[in-house]
Amino acid sequence: MRVFAYIAALLTAAPVWAGLDVGMLERMRAAQVVILGEVHDNPAHHAAQARAVAAVQPAALVFEMLTQAQAARVTPDNRGKAEALARALDWAETGWPDFTMYHPIFTAAPGARVYGAAVPRAQARKAMQEGVAAYFGGDAGAYGLRDPLPRGQQAAREAMQMAAHCDALPEAMLPGMVGLQRLRDAELARAALRALNEAGAPVVVITGNGHARRDWGVPAVLERVRPEVSVFALGQGEAGVAPEGGFDAVRYAAPAEREDPCAAFQ
Repeated sequence: MRVFAYIAALLTAAPVWAGLDVGMLERMRAAQVVILGEVHDNPAHHAAQARAVAAVQPAALVFEMLTQAQAARVTPDNRGKAEALARALDWAETGWPDFTMYHPIFTAAPGARVYGAAVPRAQARKAMQEGVAAYFGGDAGAYGLRDPLPRGQQAAREAMQMAAHCDALPEAMLPGMVGLQRLRDAELARAALRALNEAGAPVVVITGNGHARRDWGVPAVLERVRPEVSVFALGQGEAGVAPEGGFDAVRYAAPAEREDPCAAFQ
């Protein structure tokens, strides 16, 4: 009884969970798939993800940042050692932010199986050349990849890709970039369902806010493929500004210190 009382005290202590209140955590625990969004370079967002994973104790973790081959390199021997795990994953070559921000997520649920859903750069180029449906495979239709988007949504997505790349992309590239975003949504959804089938619930997905959004991200793909699966999507904003797309809950943190992301395009 003392153990349960201690856990209850932790969960009701707001400073411990820093914006992850008890009601939010209970909704996460009730879902089969929990999607935790982030701004990739914000340490506070990753700290909140680690706290949520510690509270949910998922059977599986799915990372946008890892391929399945990389995920297979996570072992009980290297999982608890940040430097060893980063080397095993070749993290320095991936282009993602400092691994020290992500490592606590791996250790927050040490028994969770790890899955990857990343599309490697070379494969992304191949997908743009051959078409994302062909790259994805035989069930591309079930995941919506053979269907054109509504005109308004296609235009909105292209505008977001242009803005995300500092208005420096040739317009001819925009449809392909939107296709890649849809492919990544589908790969994350497929990995989450694979994890659910193999490891059981709950499954936690670690990804950017753009993939976590309910209107056209991973939750929408899961709703299309397996509507009976319960999903909770958390978005994380900065300075009180919510990410676009709709979420089951949104929490906020101070903006990360970062250089001008558009400087490289000037």
